[in-house]
Amino acid sequence: MFRPKVPTMPQPTGLTTPPAVVEPTAVTPHAPAPASTAATPARNRPPVQLTPGTVLALVGGGTAVVLVVGAVLVSMLLAVALTAASVAVCALTVRSCIARR
Repeated sequence: MFRPKVPTMPQPTGLTTPPAVVEPTAVTPHAPAPASTAATPARNRPPVQLTPGTVLALVGGGTAVVLVVGAVLVSMLLAVALTAASVAVCALTVRSCIARR
């Protein structure tokens, strides 16, 4: 009843092909291609222009991120505090039940 049943490995059926034979090939070294000396000139890109609208959008986005992250952290802290309080109440209840006996 408790003996494990080991499956048997099935034998391959049908036609099987032999593995392909890999023949070695000769490696011929060649001269490396000369590096091109004509470099493309770097484009002069203007620095990022901060308009009052983009500054306002960045400040608003940063404020929203801080508020969301703060709300998540405060809710996690509240959940830990509630769990600790409930565990403390359970411990006091069990302790008082054991003391009465």
